[in-house]
Amino acid sequence: MKRAARWEWALLIAILISFAWGTWADRTQQQLSDKVLRLHVLANSDSEEDQALKLKVRDAVLAQSSETLQGITGREEACRRLTALLPELEKTAREVIAANGYAYGVRVELAETSFPTKTYDGFALPAGEYLALRVLIGEAAGQNWWCVVFPPLCTAAASDVPTVALDAGLTDQEVALITEADEGYVLKFKAVELWQALKAELAG
Repeated sequence: MKRAARWEWALLIAILISFAWGTWADRTQQQLSDKVLRLHVLANSDSEEDQALKLKVRDAVLAQSSETLQGITGREEACRRLTALLPELEKTAREVIAANGYAYGVRVELAETSFPTKTYDGFALPAGEYLALRVLIGEAAGQNWWCVVFPPLCTAAASDVPTVALDAGLTDQEVALITEADEGYVLKFKAVELWQALKAELAG
């Protein structure tokens, strides 16, 4: 086989492997995205005071939403309940802001949001688009706080994360991946992240 032909075959194989990895990465992230609901709280600014306020608002919103979602076993029902609760969540956030002496406006919404790969206590999620309960305080120009409101992974002990995730409909394989029980999770998450970045670049 001529050198040029070998090079062309090698390139074709590399393209096919990249496509296979990309297809897997896209499917994996989408399957997780269809089963989880993220929480995204944005502070007014990066000042120490605004960051502290962000955490107080987060605690109040997370407590109220977690109570509403008790006993829920599917994301669709979680979305319906939170959609109905949005005005109350916004009221709660506004009360916390006022009680701490600030006059910032606040908006609470459910919206598709782009997330980076993120590691939490006992689990991790790959980069990609996820539906999120978003709390935007004031100018919403400060550092974010990310977590997962459904399943209630951020309020669960690390040792309980697999059970909580399984109860919410994640498969054994998905739970193994996000809880790092899958030995290849680092490489797989990197594949998801690179594929998401490539899609964004092509779309842009």
